[in-house]
This record gives sequence, structure tokens and C-alpha cells, in this order.
Amino acid sequence: MKKLTKKINVTVEKTKTGYSAYAEDMAVFSTAKDITSLYENLIDALNLEYEESGYFVDAKNIKLNLDLKQFFQYYRVLNANFLAQRIGMNPTLLSQYVQGRKNPSAKQTDKIIQGIHTIGKELSDIRFV
Repeated sequence: MKKLTKKINVTVEKTKTGYSAYAEDMAVFSTAKDITSLYENLIDALNLEYEESGYFVDAKNIKLNLDLKQFFQYYRVLNANFLAQRIGMNPTLLSQYVQGRKNPSAKQTDKIIQGIHTIGKELSDIRFV
């Protein structure tokens, strides 16, 4: 089997029992209690979908699409006020996005995502001595 090279867009939604996800361009759905389990379930479901084609899927093929409120609810370790300061955004405005009171523009969304990616990169480069 060959590794699939394309990214698969998956939309994630919070449910009363955990999370639900679906691949946007195919009939692949999954549920789980947390994001880690959701990834595992999605990989299994996507591998079943691609099995006949001779491809296999791993986590690197999955691009999760979450709304800001869901993101900050799940990744509570990331402080919205700290992020707002890092990206030069008004903390009250980011709080309104996180709470679902306002929807960010595409430009604001890109700014938030870029800030999260930058912090993630910094954290992944840290080595303790």
C-alpha cells in the first residue's frame, strides 16, 4: 500500500457526548469523546475508505477544521488573553470570538491561526536541560 499524499478536510463539531467529525468530500464520519480518540477513529474510517484504492492514511493527512470556541474549550492550556497580546489583538475582541458572540473575519481568523501556529512551533522547539 502507498501512503496517501493529499490532505483531507475534516469538520469537527462538539456534541453532548464528545465530538463528531466528517470528511467534507467523502462519506466518512466518526465520533469520539475527545480529539485524540477522534483522530484515531478518523484514521480507521479513512483507511477503510481508501483500502480498495491501495492507499493508507495517517494523522498527517487529516486537516481538522474547528471553530474558535471549540478550539479554546478543548485546548484550555492556551490562554486567550496571552494569545491576544502575542498577535496584537484586543483581548476583549478575541474573547468575544472564543465565546461565539462575534464571528471573526477571514483576516482575523488567519491572524489567530498564525499566532497559534507560531506558539506551537516555539513549544515544539523547546528542549529542557
